[in-house]
Amino acid sequence: MIKEGTLLWEPSAEVVERAQLTRYLRWLAERGVEAGTYDELWRWSVTETDAFWDSLWPFFDVRGERGTGPVRTGTEMPGVRWFPGATLNYAGNALRPEHADRLAVIGRAESGAERRLTYGELAAEVRRVRRALHRQGVRRGDRVAAYLPNTPDALVFLLATASLGAIWSCCSPDFGAPSVIDRFSQIEPVVLVAVESYVYNGRVFSRAAELGDIVAALPSLRATVVVAGDPKAVPGGLGYEEFLATEGDDPDPEFAAVPFDHPLWIVYSSGTTGLPKPIVHSHGGIVLEHLKALSFHQDIGPGDVFFWFTTTGWMMWNYLVGGLLLGATVVLYDGAPTGDTVWRVAAETGTTYLGVGVPYILASGKAGLTPGADHDLSRLRGVGATGSPLPPEGFAWVYEAVGADLLLGSLSGGTDVCTGFVGPSVLLPLRAGVIQCAGLGAAVAAFDEEGRPLVGEVGELVLTRPMPSMPVFFWNDPGDERYQDSYFSVYPGIWRHGDWIKVLPDGGCVIYGRSDSTLNRGGVRMGTADFYRVVEAFDEILDSLVIDTGRLGSEGRLLLYVQLAPGAELDDDLLGRLRSALRSSLSPRHVPDEIVGVPGVPRTLSGKKLEIPVRKILLGTPVAEAANPDSLANPEVLSAYRPLE
Repeated sequence: MIKEGTLLWEPSAEVVERAQLTRYLRWLAERGVEAGTYDELWRWSVTETDAFWDSLWPFFDVRGERGTGPVRTGTEMPGVRWFPGATLNYAGNALRPEHADRLAVIGRAESGAERRLTYGELAAEVRRVRRALHRQGVRRGDRVAAYLPNTPDALVFLLATASLGAIWSCCSPDFGAPSVIDRFSQIEPVVLVAVESYVYNGRVFSRAAELGDIVAALPSLRATVVVAGDPKAVPGGLGYEEFLATEGDDPDPEFAAVPFDHPLWIVYSSGTTGLPKPIVHSHGGIVLEHLKALSFHQDIGPGDVFFWFTTTGWMMWNYLVGGLLLGATVVLYDGAPTGDTVWRVAAETGTTYLGVGVPYILASGKAGLTPGADHDLSRLRGVGATGSPLPPEGFAWVYEAVGADLLLGSLSGGTDVCTGFVGPSVLLPLRAGVIQCAGLGAAVAAFDEEGRPLVGEVGELVLTRPMPSMPVFFWNDPGDERYQDSYFSVYPGIWRHGDWIKVLPDGGCVIYGRSDSTLNRGGVRMGTADFYRVVEAFDEILDSLVIDTGRLGSEGRLLLYVQLAPGAELDDDLLGRLRSALRSSLSPRHVPDEIVGVPGVPRTLSGKKLEIPVRKILLGTPVAEAANPDSLANPEVLSAYRPLE
C-alpha cells in the first residue's frame, strides 16, 4: 500500500504557463489584485467574496446584463440573493456565435456509431426544438422532463428548454417507473421527452411499459415526445419529426433574458429512502460556477475535448455539458463501461480531460488494465475522479497505468451545488490520497461538534460563506423547511454538507465519507473510506460494505460484507488476513465482528454505496422502506442483507 501523502506529480513550468488559472492571475494583477500563490488567491476569493464572483463576469465575458446592483443581498445563509437586477441565459452562454465552426459535441454509441455537431449545427438543432416546444405551449417557468440516455438529443432539449426560460429535469432510462414518478410527479412537467428503448451492454431494453406508467402518473403533461423508437408504443406519443412540425407562433427572442436566480434545472438527491429532494439551481449560479470550476480547476478551455463517463441521471452530466460554456468539445457516451471501453473511447475521440467515477478507476486497477500502454492517450492532460473517496492506491494506479504527465483531479462536492467544494489545481503538487485544494470561492472548513474549526483533524465539512450555485430553493418546499433542515440545522448560518473532511495545514484535503455513516468504535470515529482502502486492496475482493450498527450511547456490531472476485473463497485464510490487515492498518477496535460474503454491494444509479439504508435494514426496517429498489443500480443484491437476530 502506498503511503498517503506520497508526492506523485508536480506541475512543470510549461503546465503553469499555459494554465487557464495563470491567465486569470495575470488579469487580476492588471487590476490591482496581487495573488502570487494558489493559497493567496483562494483566501482572497473567500474573504473578498463579492469581488471574486463579480470578477468572473468580465473575465469570462458572460453574455447578459450584469446591471448596476450589488453582487448579493443578505449576508447569512440561506437568505442570500446573488446579482439582483442581472439577467442572462444559460443556453445563450453555451451557444456563442463566435464558436459556430468549432466542434461542440461527439455523441458516441456503444456500437461505435458517432454523431458530431459543430456549435453552429447544435444551435440550429436547438432552434428547431425551441420553436416546437413553444408551439406546444411551453413558457417561462414551465417544466420539461426527460427520460433520455446520454445522447446529443438530451443536450439539444436541455438547451432548447433553457433558451425559453423553462425548467429542465432529467432521469436516465435505466431508472424504473416508480423512481421516475417519485421525481417528476413533484414538479408537474408539461412536456415529457423520452426514448421507447435503449441499449446497454449489447442488450435492447424496452421502456414502453415504464413510459405508460409514467405518463399515466403525470396528468400535467400536454405532450410526450418520443425521440427514438416507436411513438405509438407510448400513450399519446409524438414522433420527433411530428413534434418538430407542430404549428404555431415562434418564440422571440432566441434566448430569453431571465433573472440571475431564475430556475435552470431541477436535479435530485439520490432518493434511496423517501421522496428525493428536488434541488433547483439557477441560470446565473450554474454559469458562474461551471465557468470557474471547469476553467480554473479542470483547466479546460477552447479546443479541449471533455469526456466524463456518466448518465443523464447523475449531476456529472450537467457538469459535463458545462464544457460548452468554455468552447470545449463534450463527449457524450451512451453505453456500458465494460472492460477498458471508457479508456478506448477517450483515445478514439482525442479526449484531453477524462472524468470517471471512483469505482471505475478501482475496477480498472483490479482488472490489471494498462490504458496508457494499450491506447493512444497522448492528448490526455487530466483525469477526474469523483463519487466517493479515491484511496491513495487509486491515485498511484493512474500514474502507473494511465500516464505520468497528467493531473489526477480528485474532487468532492455534490448534487446539491452541482460542483466540487474541493478539487484539483494545475498550480499545485499532487500527493497520493490528498485532494489538492478547496475550490476558489468555496470557504471550506472542518468543524468539530461545537462548531470550532479544525486543522489537521477530521471534522464535518462546512462552508462558512455562500456560493452562487447553492440551490435557490427545493421545489414544493413551503417556507424552505426541507432546505433549511438539509444544510443549516446543525450549525445555523453555516452549510453542513454531511461529509467528513480533514483540512491539512498546506490547504490540501482528505475526504473520509459520509459523516452520517461513521464507524464509532470505543469512542474512535472513522470514516468508511479508510476501511474500504484496506479491504479492497485484497485481490480476492471486488467490493465491500462496512456497517456499524451502534446507536447513540451504545456500541453495536461492526459487520463487513464482501463481494468476492471470481474463483476466490472466503476461507479461514482470507478471513484471517483481512482481520490482521484491519487490526494493523486501523486499530483492534475496527476488526469486524463478522465478515459475510454477498453477491454484490448495493449502489445507487450514480454509483454510491448504500451504507445508511443497509444499516436500517440490519436494524429491522423493511427493505421497501429502507431503500427504493428503482433508485438502485443492482436492487437484486438487497435480499442478501437481512435483519440482525
